Amino acid sequence: MYLVESKGGAIACMLLALFFLGTWPAIITLLERRGRLPQHTYLDYTMTNLLAAVIIALTFGQIGESTVERPNFFTQLSQENWPSVLFAMAGGVVLSLGNLSTQYAWAFVGLSVVQVISSSMTVVIGTTLNYFLDDKINRAEILFPGVGCFLVAVCLASAVHSSNAADDKAKLSSWSNENKTGTGAVLSSVPEEAIPNKVTKDLENGNGPVHKAKAGTATFLIELEKRRSIKVFGKSTFIGLALTFFAGVCFSLFSPAINLATNDQWHTLKEGVPKLVVYTAFFYFSLSCFVIALILNISFLYHPALGVPRSTFKAYLKDWNGRGWAFLAGLLCGFGNGLQFMGGQAAGYAAADAVQALPLVSTFWGVILFGEYRRSSRRTYVLLFSMLFMFIAAVGVLMASAGRRK
Repeated sequence: MYLVESKGGAIACMLLALFFLGTWPAIITLLERRGRLPQHTYLDYTMTNLLAAVIIALTFGQIGESTVERPNFFTQLSQENWPSVLFAMAGGVVLSLGNLSTQYAWAFVGLSVVQVISSSMTVVIGTTLNYFLDDKINRAEILFPGVGCFLVAVCLASAVHSSNAADDKAKLSSWSNENKTGTGAVLSSVPEEAIPNKVTKDLENGNGPVHKAKAGTATFLIELEKRRSIKVFGKSTFIGLALTFFAGVCFSLFSPAINLATNDQWHTLKEGVPKLVVYTAFFYFSLSCFVIALILNISFLYHPALGVPRSTFKAYLKDWNGRGWAFLAGLLCGFGNGLQFMGGQAAGYAAADAVQALPLVSTFWGVILFGEYRRSSRRTYVLLFSMLFMFIAAVGVLMASAGRRK
């Protein structure tokens, strides 16, 4: 079995996990904006998410000789380690609920804000729990100022959302007054300056060349609303914020659960039974995540939430539009979580929570792919850059606190 043991290797795992975990939400958001039902996307995603855990367990978990203290993956499957297995599976349950909540929250309040709030809550709650579970191997005088930076980032993210929502409302109000046609207007009736002269390929539609409205304009927002699968016009953004804060609580618990599963701080295992290695814990974690996601999303096919169209399992099986992207999102999330846990086992799970800087990556994709914050007010831009600066500072401080597990 291969284990990451150096501080440098742990930081490398965290950085790679940061990129993976910041990219997969952008792919899911892209599919929702193209009109693919979230139930279909999440069912595809959850299969490859489990596949990633199986691949990690069968490779890293099986490399080398199995020992009494560090048994290989297959050896641990037959051992009496159910207390630790249950901790790992509990972590998978809360992660699945959190991921499902954010998939709907992204539509209501945007990719950037959702990721910042949920990630910051994860750090504030989860990192504090991990610090004490890890017997304080991380440097508190560095760690907790970093946690404070994340807390400030939450407040700034809420302000960014409020300011950006006001900007969008002003754009739509102005457009409606000029055109008197409401959100049902066709593209040809919008002001000419809102449409570029050249024909471009619409990345979000994926349907070839179209005349694409400029990102950030009222026309862009209206066309997006007509295309997407989760309709948000006329609905309170409180729904999105409530889902976001619920997801934040869920995300803050899954890393401590894995910590308990792999290090047995509460001494729940019988004497002589080795602790779960990180790969075995991650397998059980992903298995429970898969089961919960499967049950909930099949239920949502027939009883959808938040006004999403009803579907059937047969319709899901026939829906290949965007399936490859959903599979990719699942792989990225699965490998990202695995790398985070590998780094956390080596350098402390509190420091590994630095991967919660994933909004830096998500905001990049949100601006590049989806035109978030285009043509917004100066106040929104100031708040946005302040939020990102606070995140960068928090990540640096959190990584600097990394210790080494004895």
